[in-house]
Amino acid sequence: MPDNNLQDVMRLQVYMARSGVASRRASEAIILAGRVSVNGAVVTELGTKVSPNDKVLVDGKEIHLEETKRYVLLNKPAGYVCSLSDEKGRAVAADLLKETYSERLYNVGRLDMFSSGLIIFTNDGEFAAKLSHPSAEMEKEYIVDTSLPLPRGLCEDFMKGLRIEDTFYRCKEAEELNSHRMRIVLVEGKNREIRRVFESREIGIKSLMRIRIGCVGVGGLQFGEFRDLTQSEIQALVRLCKTSQY
Repeated sequence: MPDNNLQDVMRLQVYMARSGVASRRASEAIILAGRVSVNGAVVTELGTKVSPNDKVLVDGKEIHLEETKRYVLLNKPAGYVCSLSDEKGRAVAADLLKETYSERLYNVGRLDMFSSGLIIFTNDGEFAAKLSHPSAEMEKEYIVDTSLPLPRGLCEDFMKGLRIEDTFYRCKEAEELNSHRMRIVLVEGKNREIRRVFESREIGIKSLMRIRIGCVGVGGLQFGEFRDLTQSEIQALVRLCKTSQY
């Protein structure tokens, strides 16, 4: 590779994150999968260094460093998947942003297709990695509506911890708002955690909505609406992360 200004040289996964491809960690997986080429050669070494003068392709498409960092809060409607594309042809949440933002934005964390509510999109890989790392212990608050009355003791059991099929689930807070509605706060959020806990009690979920991420609430955002995070919100979210290691 050409000898460029050393200040511009960076690891390939960092270059990808700063180009809006994915977080550093997700970019590493893309590299290891053989989906990245540099100057015409496929690269699978995580220590590879590149500069803005190198030609980097991901899945055959050239990427470039993005100067403008975007931080977008979306109130995702149910029925949209959280991925950059979907091989099954389902609606993709990121597509709701494409007419407004020219940058390639990716979601920080996920909501399953049937859940709604807040999700952050960005092209800042470092920001995404800080917020999504389990050690950040970022609070996420949900409202769950059920088809049947809530079973007695579920709030207390969920806060103490439940083991379901060799996986341990425990929320930070759980509050019964009425016989069919519960407020839940998670800090780790394993895959489909709330749904699996409710399924273990044979309680169907009518709707599951995330209403808060850290210090940022849904406010007046309607389903499908989005807005830029303010600088103070961005800084506050980073401060809430328990550690900057990722």
